[in-house]
Amino acid sequence: MNNWGHIRPVLITLLIGIIGASTAWWFGVPAPFLTGPAAFVSVAGVLGTDCRIPDKLRDACFIIIGLSLGSSVTPEIVTLAAAWPISLVGMCVSVGLVMLSGGLMFHRAFGMDRKTALLASSPGHLSYVISFSADVGANTAIISVIQSMRVLLLTLAVPVAIALLTDADMAMRTPIGHVLPLIYLAILGVLAIFLGMVLLRFKVPAAFLISGMIISSIGHGTALTPGSVTPEISTAAFIVMGTLIGTRFSGVTLAALRKAAFGGIVLTLIGLAISISAAAIISHALGLPLIDVIIAFAPGGLETMIAMGAIVGADPAYVAIHHVARLFFLSLFVPLALSRSGTPK
Repeated sequence: MNNWGHIRPVLITLLIGIIGASTAWWFGVPAPFLTGPAAFVSVAGVLGTDCRIPDKLRDACFIIIGLSLGSSVTPEIVTLAAAWPISLVGMCVSVGLVMLSGGLMFHRAFGMDRKTALLASSPGHLSYVISFSADVGANTAIISVIQSMRVLLLTLAVPVAIALLTDADMAMRTPIGHVLPLIYLAILGVLAIFLGMVLLRFKVPAAFLISGMIISSIGHGTALTPGSVTPEISTAAFIVMGTLIGTRFSGVTLAALRKAAFGGIVLTLIGLAISISAAAIISHALGLPLIDVIIAFAPGGLETMIAMGAIVGADPAYVAIHHVARLFFLSLFVPLALSRSGTPK
């Protein structure tokens, strides 16, 4: 009975996610298997449903998406890599502008104290920001809700922006081409698990997603494991990912959501405007594909945006490196911004 008490919420959560994915796919919503579950599970969580995804299922989902990403590695990536340092600088500048402009907005227009305003505006690194907010006495509850809303809104908005600004296929149709045999997929998966456990010990963010991408990149880069992940498996992984995003709102009350909703929406719009503008400049200056740069610069969750890159076939190494670099940059920039604003650490 006790086990059923743990399993039942998970099954309900997955069912809601599947219904959301099916509905979004039916109505032609961009990136339906990611955005549909995220929206439906978020609403269910706010309405009081106990939504949860087990850690082991989450990690399995990350490994599969990582393996999907690695399958698109090509020799041309090495040639383009020479332009990445400049692109990384551009990304860091855009992240700093998002945080500072959002912090100013929350402080001046919403009356938040400087600590809460700046931390609520951090474009990513949620766990670090939450722990940091507790140390400096900021309003952790409001920061958590605003940050969760930012991730959800970006998950919903980035596919729409890509669909409007580029000619990318956001319908997540079944790819045509060689499918990776299940035996190779199993071998890559086992290797990714071992590497993920090593990365986890070194506290690497999104350890299992990164490990899956590394293992798959090596396999495909050496032509030892040609082919893409079976569409049915990759689709299921994206549905779990979207569902996982939605579980952030489980337990969030309507009152807390109303209080943070408008600020979260405005912050998301500011973040999108700055990051897309910076992406357009970098894309034009360096000759990089606009779609790749938009996803690499988008101030969303690391796992979410890397998954988004897989959906549109963006350069996986380029996207992953930028989002990992964003987390390291924020680790340095957040305390610096607080100290420069006159807020004690």
